[in-house]
Amino acid sequence: MSLLPILKWPDPRLAQVCTPVVDPAAVEQLVTDMFETMYAAPGRGLAAPQIGVMARLFVMDAGWKEGDMTPLACLDPRITLTTDATATATEGCLSVPGVTADVTRPAEITLTFTDLTGTAQEVTLTGAAATIAQHELDHLDGIMHFDRIDPAARDTLLADYAKGQGV
Repeated sequence: MSLLPILKWPDPRLAQVCTPVVDPAAVEQLVTDMFETMYAAPGRGLAAPQIGVMARLFVMDAGWKEGDMTPLACLDPRITLTTDATATATEGCLSVPGVTADVTRPAEITLTFTDLTGTAQEVTLTGAAATIAQHELDHLDGIMHFDRIDPAARDTLLADYAKGQGV
């Protein structure tokens, strides 16, 4: 196992759409390393493009910070159902340290994905788990959390981030 370097915005790979995972067995070590990296960061989710791997894969654990370990590795995830109800949560991102934004998303989703054994899975997620899964899935499509807010607020957040990064 090893910790992987996390790309920081504005690395252009963070704005790219990822390709499907061809062989689940081939990413098993990568998934292990992604979990280790996510927990060490410390984050609740990590998408493959955040570590420079342009594959449709993310890992998440919505409850570990409260002591309830619920690790989930999702290959080729898709949201197949959302509710009309929405929830707004303050989202941060390991690729944009210190930048949080209040993002409104569906409050409940059904997520389908392939697990590491190649088996199709389907889970219904609510609360933090739903937010995290949607955030990580956005990464696979080249979308950042700040892309989901008002353009003026986005510009202010990114300007503050650039100042903090010495850009």
